[in-house]
Amino acid sequence: MQGISICATGMVTGVGLTAPSSCAAIRCGLNNVQETRFMDSSGEWITGSHAPLDRPLRGRAKLVQLVAPAIRECLDTLKNENPEQIPLLLCVAEKERPGRFEGLEDRLLHEVQDQLTVRFHESSTVISKGRVAGVVAVKTAMDLLHQRRLPYCIVAGVDTFLVAGTLAAFEEKDRLLTESNSDGFIPGEAGAAVMLSPANQGANGDIKIKGIGLGQEPAFIDSGEPLRAQGLVEAIREASQSSGMTIDDLDYRITDANGEQYGFKEAALALTRTLRKRKETFDIRHPAECVGEVGAAIVPVALGVAHAGAKKGYAPGKAVLCHFGNSQGERGVMFLSHQESEGG
Repeated sequence: MQGISICATGMVTGVGLTAPSSCAAIRCGLNNVQETRFMDSSGEWITGSHAPLDRPLRGRAKLVQLVAPAIRECLDTLKNENPEQIPLLLCVAEKERPGRFEGLEDRLLHEVQDQLTVRFHESSTVISKGRVAGVVAVKTAMDLLHQRRLPYCIVAGVDTFLVAGTLAAFEEKDRLLTESNSDGFIPGEAGAAVMLSPANQGANGDIKIKGIGLGQEPAFIDSGEPLRAQGLVEAIREASQSSGMTIDDLDYRITDANGEQYGFKEAALALTRTLRKRKETFDIRHPAECVGEVGAAIVPVALGVAHAGAKKGYAPGKAVLCHFGNSQGERGVMFLSHQESEGG
């Protein structure tokens, strides 16, 4: 597989309105968790991670204000490139998500372009697969960059769990962190974007996506089936085959684990089935600890965290395993690596 480089990032999260500020807060383990205007079934205020936008918004208008600045942050790194030559792959919540806003597939992309006053490449599209959408988008971007010979592609994700219908549905399934349930997640919201280019076009020292894998987990979180991490193992093996690397070559992990025990159990099981060499450490990082559960935005957030660690030299190694999964059992994996800049 021909690799691609991450050459720019952008973020709007509960801990920062840019990629540098968000990544600095995540590095320090900071969060912005506070009481929301929503109550749980016992009358207690639900805590969440709000993005500090200029004014309160709802519906698709809020999603536009979350993701448009992140995309602009990527575009601002370019000099003379025409956005019409850059596809935008916009990742959003699964169609099955309770409380999901209407019109995401047929209107959100146009509204984002209107907000940015630009038009992107005709290959631009919306991908509705929640936390796995970003992996599918990166795989699509890889094909576009190499087969269509385009200079750049932007993968963006936007989501919010701070919606009454969403919170009620997840609380009913005992998946929301409340006073009476410790095995749950903190709802959040974010917009994030990464700009990708062919690996041979990226700057020296850029982090590269070397391999991608997808899998299907039959024992997804509320299926009632015994978990063996089958889907994640399948995705890891596909990423290994496409990259020419093995999990033994990787130094640390970034995942979408959000505080629910299921995600950590799945990660541990997948490790026991794929790791062949003993590692002294295999650090696992989960940005959701700081930004909350951000759904379809988590992949560009995780890639932005990996990019910042590589560029600034604080990553605990040069190769990283990123893995993600949605509630429908879809799993996605990426192998990333970087080399030090010349003289660095």
